[in-house]
Amino acid sequence: MVKLLSVTVPCYNSQDYMRHCVETLLPGGEDVEILLVDDGSQDSTAAIADEYQEKYPTIVRAIHQENAGHGGAVMRGLSEATGLYFKVVDSDDWVDPQVLKDLLTLLRRFKVTHQPVDMVVSDFVYDKVGAKHKMVMRYPHALPTNRVLHWEDVGNFPKGHYLLMHSVIYRTQLLLDSGLDLPRHTFYVDNLFVYVPMAQVQTLYYVDQVFYHYFIGREDQSVQETVMIRRIDQQLRVNRLMFQQVDLEQVENLRLRRYLLNYLEIVTTVSSILLLRSGTPEHLALERSFWEEMERDYPKHYALLSRRLFGRVLNSPNPASRWFALQVYRLSQKIFGFN
Repeated sequence: MVKLLSVTVPCYNSQDYMRHCVETLLPGGEDVEILLVDDGSQDSTAAIADEYQEKYPTIVRAIHQENAGHGGAVMRGLSEATGLYFKVVDSDDWVDPQVLKDLLTLLRRFKVTHQPVDMVVSDFVYDKVGAKHKMVMRYPHALPTNRVLHWEDVGNFPKGHYLLMHSVIYRTQLLLDSGLDLPRHTFYVDNLFVYVPMAQVQTLYYVDQVFYHYFIGREDQSVQETVMIRRIDQQLRVNRLMFQQVDLEQVENLRLRRYLLNYLEIVTTVSSILLLRSGTPEHLALERSFWEEMERDYPKHYALLSRRLFGRVLNSPNPASRWFALQVYRLSQKIFGFN
C-alpha cells in the first residue's frame, strides 16, 4: 500500500520533546509514514524511535545514522520516503491532528482523481514560549482557498508572509526531480528546502487552517538570534547556495520568478542584518565583503537585489541607512516573534 504522506522527523538529542511531536502525527493512521531519523543522538532518542517502530510497525520507521545535521537527516528521510507527498516536521514542533486528517482527505482526493498538485500550503503558528500573542502565518491575501491554483492565480505576498518549510507539503517526486541536495552539518537549510523545489512548482493548493506549530523558546534553538550570529557562516553558506542552485532567469513564469526573488531578498536581508546586529569589526567587514562577493561571483543576483529597497539600504555606506534597516528588523521581530 502506497502511503499518502511521508513525514520525516529529524531527531538529534530529542528525548525530551519528540514524543509530543510523534503523538500528534499518529492520528493520521495508515495513510501516514512517520520516518524518525535519529541523527547520531547521544541520549535516548534512538531508543524512543525504536519503541515507536515496535509499537506501530506499519506507520513508524526508525532510521539511525551517523550525525549529518538537519539537512542530512531530511535528505535521508527523502531517500527512504514511499509516500506520494512529503513533509518535514522538526522534533520539537508538532501538528494539529484534526487538520492532518483534513489534509489526508485532500491528498486522497488527488490520488483517486489522478490529479496530484505539486505543493499543498497550509497555515502555521509561531508557538513562542511566554508570548501573549502568538503570530499565525496565514496566506488568504495571496492564495485563493480550496481549489487547484496556478501561479497566474496567486496574488502578492506581503513582506514577511512567505512560504516556509512549516507551510508546505511537496509532492515527493517533484522533490526528487528538482535535484534538491541539502548540505550536511549545516543549519538553516530549510530555506533551500523551500526555495529550490519551488522553482519547479506548477500547481498548488491552499488550505486555510493552522496545521503546524513552530515552537520557539529553547535557549539553544538554532533560530535564537545569538545562536544565528554565532553560526553566521552557515547562514551565509545557505544564502550562497540559493544563488547557485536557482537561475532566476530560467524560471519562465514571471509570477513565480517574482516570488522567488522576493524570498531570496528576505534571506539575504537576514544575513546582512545579523552581521550588523553583531556589530563587531569582523562581522561589519564580513557584511561589506558579502555584498562585494555577490557582485563579483553572482552578478545577476547582485543586479536584481541591489536595486530593491533593502538592497539599496544595506548596500549603502551611509550609517543612517543601516540604522533604518535595523529598526525595521526589530519591529519585525516584535510583530512576528520569529526569534
